[in-house]
Amino acid sequence: MNVAVLLLLGLGLLEAEGRCFFNRTQEHCVCYNLSQESLSSIIQCLPASVVEFWGGELERYVAFPISDLDPSTIEMLGSLLIRKIIFGDLLVPEILLARVLRFFSYTQVQELVFESCIFEGRGNWAEMAGQGLPIVSLHFHNVTSAPLTGREQDFSSLSSWLETLQELAVTGSHVTSLPCGIGRVFRALRSLDVAQNSLGDETLMPAFCKGAFPQLQALSLQRNNLASYHSVCESVQLLRELQHLDLSQNKLMADLSSSCQWPVALRILNLSDTGLDEVLTPLPPSLEVLDMSCNHLHAVDISLSSLKKLFLSQNMLQAAPSIRNCAMLDTLHLDNNSITELPWDEVKLLGHLRDLAAAGNPYNCSCSGAGGVQALAGLVHLGQGWPQDYTCHSPPHYQGWLVKDVPVSVLQCNSAAVIVPVCIALALLGMAGA
Repeated sequence: MNVAVLLLLGLGLLEAEGRCFFNRTQEHCVCYNLSQESLSSIIQCLPASVVEFWGGELERYVAFPISDLDPSTIEMLGSLLIRKIIFGDLLVPEILLARVLRFFSYTQVQELVFESCIFEGRGNWAEMAGQGLPIVSLHFHNVTSAPLTGREQDFSSLSSWLETLQELAVTGSHVTSLPCGIGRVFRALRSLDVAQNSLGDETLMPAFCKGAFPQLQALSLQRNNLASYHSVCESVQLLRELQHLDLSQNKLMADLSSSCQWPVALRILNLSDTGLDEVLTPLPPSLEVLDMSCNHLHAVDISLSSLKKLFLSQNMLQAAPSIRNCAMLDTLHLDNNSITELPWDEVKLLGHLRDLAAAGNPYNCSCSGAGGVQALAGLVHLGQGWPQDYTCHSPPHYQGWLVKDVPVSVLQCNSAAVIVPVCIALALLGMAGA
């Protein structure tokens, strides 16, 4: 890997021409064409906190003898301010990565990112046995490497480091499975992002087996090959600390016979863009945030006493859902549905709702419809779309008007409130005259 670059710098292996660009204000340095970097060009990156290396190949360095660092080099690495290193568009011999990664124990680098890299071959990770690293965040995106299956021994050699890792992302990298033994190594992992891969229902249960990812709090399974809501629920049951689960951009189907119980700690569930035409059950009982936007829902009936935020934008709702059984709700998004009126009376009664975004709906601007929206505008935040994206669809004489401009005075909207008192007064005067 090109972690080698800083280390090869210290070992004096880099020669020839190359260009690095250092932004002193942002403490950010970007280098291009690694295999051609010059020593003088890389030196200007030493004061940076973030360094990026883009382009090149490291095969030429595979045969170089790499010995233990001398005290002056160790002191130099420990004094660097670099906290994050990004490697992009690189061919990385894994054997080289395995040989130089241990030197990171002398640095203060906390985050490594690999973008569009190819990991070639298999490395010998035995030298990393018992070796700890300061790196707590590791990200891979659009990378190609040997399959994870059968590599449990490699991960075991890295366990002294990996069991302290807190954040791991492997996205857009054609991952088809996560072996159980690998998950057990990540003892302290809080966040796991495996979005945009090829994980299926049948591979989740082994991935989250007993003892795997025991401290995991946030899990993103966005845009994989998941289809069964019930299977996902069954697979994550052992993740006792799980609080945030993202299942968006999968094509989920309901299982009417499902009795699966979600982890009790689960508070945030993202089911957006999953092709749903109904609310799947059961929902996590202690849910506080539910995102079901970008689906095909025609009606929603949810009763969750702990729910605080509900996102239903870009569905096919004909009416706003009842929120009487969501006493803690403070945010409700209903943009771009087919809703004609907003629930003014329920909002007024509950009192907790503060954010009600509902732009892009075909409002009926009769007195009750327009009046309700205008009243809500004075009570809650109607989102960035207010007032320009709140327009009347009916009745015909108000079509195209902004809802805020529709007159809703008592005289215009409730003539009975004026006529009845007048008639009573006239009747009393007549009686008095008689």
